[in-house]
Amino acid sequence: MTEDFTKLFKTMMEQGQEMVRAFNPSLETMPVKGFENFFPTMTKDMMEMWFGRTFNREGLDAKTRLLVTIAALTVLGAHAEAQLKLTIRHALEAGATQREIAEVIWQMSMFGGLPAMQKALEQAQAVFAETEEKNA
Repeated sequence: MTEDFTKLFKTMMEQGQEMVRAFNPSLETMPVKGFENFFPTMTKDMMEMWFGRTFNREGLDAKTRLLVTIAALTVLGAHAEAQLKLTIRHALEAGATQREIAEVIWQMSMFGGLPAMQKALEQAQAVFAETEEKNA
């Protein structure tokens, strides 16, 4: 790695760890070993867009970012089932309510269609049930 890339990578990883803490404090100790093998294949502009200018403290808070992600994953329909469930769990951890999550999913019915909305609501209900079971 070049010196400039090494500095960029270090900054990106620090910002990424801050966002991980904001999304879900229990992921703070998430192992990041091996990421450096993947990221050198990405362009500097792409990394700066995703991890520099996009994920920063001055932008959206973690709850809002996660609700926006739920919206996007809902529109993708059945193609993102595992990612949707994971994002719903993180959104709950970040302070989103079940009602807010359901509202976002319902709103996406006009973009992704009723089948995508129904599938996403089923996934959300499964996560809500798991969460309630753990908290009981």
